[in-house]
Amino acid sequence: MKIGDGIKRIFGGKAAVEQPQETDPEYVLSKTCGKADAPKDFHWLEKNIPCQKACPAGTDIPAYMTAIHEGDYDKAYRINLRDNVFPAVLGRVCSRPCEAACRHGWEDLGRPVAICSSKRSAADFKKQELVVMEPWFGPSGKSVAVVGAGPAGLAGARNLALMGHRVTVYEKHGKPGGMMNQGIPVFRLPRETIDTEIEQITALGVEIICNAEIGKKIQLSELIEKNDAVVMAAGTLRPNILDLPGKELNGIRHGLDFLLEVNEEGLAEVGKRVIVIGGGFTAMDCARTARRLGATTVQLDEEWHKKALPRSILRIPKGVDVWYRRTVDEMPITPGELDELDHEHIPVECMVSPKAYIGKDGHVTGMQFIRTEMGDSDQSGRPRPIEIPGTEFEVEMDTVLLATSQFPDTAWIGEPYSAELLQKNGWLKSGGAHATDVEKVFAAGDFAEGANSLIQAIAHAKGCAREVDRFLMGEERLKDIVLIEGVKKTGRKRGMDFIDKQEMPTVPLTHRDLPTEVELGYIEKTSAEEAKRCYRCHYKFEIDQEKCIQCDLCIKAMPRECILRVTELDYDDDGVVVGWKLSTEEDEVDMVWINQKECIRCGACVKACPAYAIDIQKVSLVTEAVSS
Repeated sequence: MKIGDGIKRIFGGKAAVEQPQETDPEYVLSKTCGKADAPKDFHWLEKNIPCQKACPAGTDIPAYMTAIHEGDYDKAYRINLRDNVFPAVLGRVCSRPCEAACRHGWEDLGRPVAICSSKRSAADFKKQELVVMEPWFGPSGKSVAVVGAGPAGLAGARNLALMGHRVTVYEKHGKPGGMMNQGIPVFRLPRETIDTEIEQITALGVEIICNAEIGKKIQLSELIEKNDAVVMAAGTLRPNILDLPGKELNGIRHGLDFLLEVNEEGLAEVGKRVIVIGGGFTAMDCARTARRLGATTVQLDEEWHKKALPRSILRIPKGVDVWYRRTVDEMPITPGELDELDHEHIPVECMVSPKAYIGKDGHVTGMQFIRTEMGDSDQSGRPRPIEIPGTEFEVEMDTVLLATSQFPDTAWIGEPYSAELLQKNGWLKSGGAHATDVEKVFAAGDFAEGANSLIQAIAHAKGCAREVDRFLMGEERLKDIVLIEGVKKTGRKRGMDFIDKQEMPTVPLTHRDLPTEVELGYIEKTSAEEAKRCYRCHYKFEIDQEKCIQCDLCIKAMPRECILRVTELDYDDDGVVVGWKLSTEEDEVDMVWINQKECIRCGACVKACPAYAIDIQKVSLVTEAVSS
């Protein structure tokens, strides 16, 4: 049965309903329309919507970009809210794995779409009122306790509430939000943004109890006894302190403690010359915060920090410096972070590793470093830094901020569950799994996986919520399916492919202080222009072989090598096309076939086809309640 046969309709009353049909092998989906769940259907989604595949939370990016282009910001926000829980937050501080995967950023196609900034636009221009999701199920009669009100704890709590469970979240600090409040500076993430999106969670009936530290006021054993399930989502609050000579000196502190103090008190003591050790988001935030707290700029030779200096030379950093043992390419940050460091005159010194602290009268006054070179890759997949003998040198400073990662603090678990849940090093025995060796106890986010991004923590917590629901209800109540819908057009024009990326406006350097948000957000006109750039990869173009007259007009119109004249296709065991044999002569042509990987959804082939042989469908990943 061909794709074109899916247009047959049953007329009942005024509506015309497409009838799903099974397709022939050469078609990339298993059905013509409706709901599908064959392996080849999910394979198509993963390969053809790279941004959604790269997003840990599976956000339907093409759908919300389309909504923004159409001016429907409310719809765009709701799509994000469904998938990633904190659209306005992530629209500012997401690590943006989707943008690295964006088809628009592939070779010869330009720069990736500003997906993250567009997410913020959806939040900025929607109706400014609480958006509360409709529950998937009614009350279950089950209760769940969540330890930790950070991104993972709150995301898991929200989804458990949507499943009908009664959820209570216990937070050790005075405000919910976790690293969103405690770690990320206000100049990157306004606190009212966090508060609003947390309020949308409590509006579902989720109770958050603050100043409730488990292991002190309340024991884990009590939570297990009083609830049907417990989710540990306590984040990673145990700092990794470098074990170097002189570590007992004053003026050395971990970056998370520093950021927590600034975010809660509005101020922290910092010297005039600060060195930040590390190359991740915490390092960026520490450096930019220290600059705002008064670390001064010292005029030095601009080239000094690029040289392999003898050990005897003592140098002074330029107010605030970031020192990192690998290269810039290995920094686990978004490219925009380095741009902002540059704008704020904060140098980055790479391929240097700390060796020892130098002090006087009990206070740090300097640090010894050694140059490094990159060796073979380690377990993280990044090149391993190797010290270069004889390249030691010393740097003068009065404050060291260690942005050197952090680990889960599991001391609060206590007896009798420590032996069942923990390894000797304090990490969970269950690792990144949602379930643990204690039947009613689960783990979510960084507490299970180790320090990671907000979007990764949210994604892990969503998976944990489904695992908990399965445990509580004894069945799988949610199912992922592929929804296939026929459409007449995509709303795109070829000229949209050539629109350049819209730059994010920022406040001038002279106005950058602790409370002032640096990024101003797009205006509506700019957000709509950026949304036009999206290729809308959820649209599928396919040739109906029964209608095709092999006139080659589509091939002449194609902008890339996306339409092929082939004699045969190769398939794997799931029916996925994995290869083909190209035609070499006219009489060898068996079909004209679209290579989905190369298709940029421009629609040029549809306009060129005189036989109306090219169909367009919208393909979406949907989570729905399983019918009982």
